[in-house]
Amino acid sequence: MNPDLTFVLGGAASGKSVFAEQLVVSSGKNRVYLATSQVFDDEMQKKIERHVSQRGTGWQTVEAPLDLAPVLVDLDSDQTCLIDCATMWLSNHLLAESDLDQEQSALLAALQTCQAQIVIVSNEVGHGIVPENALARRFREAQGRLNIALAAQANLVVQVTAGLPLVLKGTLP
Repeated sequence: MNPDLTFVLGGAASGKSVFAEQLVVSSGKNRVYLATSQVFDDEMQKKIERHVSQRGTGWQTVEAPLDLAPVLVDLDSDQTCLIDCATMWLSNHLLAESDLDQEQSALLAALQTCQAQIVIVSNEVGHGIVPENALARRFREAQGRLNIALAAQANLVVQVTAGLPLVLKGTLP
């Protein structure tokens, strides 16, 4: 277990990113935003712009849609890193036809050895119906396994619903 790993999960538009950002800001450390999304259309571009505006200044942003480990190993103990989000990272690997088990293992190892405080955001996708197509079912299963692994490694796990945090593991700072 990484003593400086916080895992924040929730549904789409649940307030999880805002909550995670507040945790990072309250750490008082140098803030790093590790962005995993990729821009493929105007809607995603606008969403990213909204997130950047919402965060405000004082963040170092690193774009890493696939390779989180090299960034994580270079972080220092005077930094707090927000990874937003594990769901986009997993989607990127799934669509790139990466070896998901290998990529997940590499991410978990990098999180374990990272010197910085980490807050990682992820979507909870297990509350809906069984998807109708094989790719969506594969994604849902992979996301569930990743969330379980991240929660096991984290010392603090918070589920956010309607902007309200519910601590599942650990204690809020």
